[in-house]
Amino acid sequence: MGKGWKAAGMAANAAKKGAMFSKFAREIQVAAKLGGPDPATNSRLRMAVDAAKEASCPKDTIERAIKKGAGLLDDASQIEELAYEGFGPHKVGVIVECQTDNRNRTASEIRNIFQKNDGALGAEGSVAWMFDRVSMIEGSKPNVQDPDEEAIEAGANEVVKSTEENTSDQYTFYGNPEDLKSIETALTGRGWKISAAEMSFKPKTITELTEAQKQEVIEFMQVLDDNDDTHRIYCTLDL
Repeated sequence: MGKGWKAAGMAANAAKKGAMFSKFAREIQVAAKLGGPDPATNSRLRMAVDAAKEASCPKDTIERAIKKGAGLLDDASQIEELAYEGFGPHKVGVIVECQTDNRNRTASEIRNIFQKNDGALGAEGSVAWMFDRVSMIEGSKPNVQDPDEEAIEAGANEVVKSTEENTSDQYTFYGNPEDLKSIETALTGRGWKISAAEMSFKPKTITELTEAQKQEVIEFMQVLDDNDDTHRIYCTLDL
């Protein structure tokens, strides 16, 4: 019985790792399609490849995704980026960004997740008004004395220190959408190691919930994140 449980656990872990590698491959493919196959001149691709390597994604998977995105393989299938808006449990506003090769399948799966978790998928614009569209840059730099000064010098509007474990040098900078590249370049020039630089959604107001209600939303977000096509999730909840 113990042996069977362990084998089942190993299979589940392998499946989860495979799904994770697929998500890395899709981001690499999209990045290569939009900015070209050279990580040296495509910062989004460079960061996607670095993240995939850090997660031990196979080299062949990475290289194939780059070639596929750049149109260097005889493969007609392409990944497109889509966004879905809706309300999760307790009327929490949610935006789900997906990367998919089959928009009909993805729309059906995302809709079912909302419906099965006391939520409802909405039309375009039904939730987006609850968020500001911003540029988001994550980076680390040892011994930062004045993060607000770093933000001002880089042209960012706001900086937030990471509260996760083992990330004492990690900060997130927010700025105007059109300033994404200039903020990233400025921070790099000031000695920051950039781990993410992308467009993001920042909630204008936070939905106030009890701890029990918040846990229900977190569980819903986990189900969304487990979907193979989910890329990013934003919500009006302070996590």
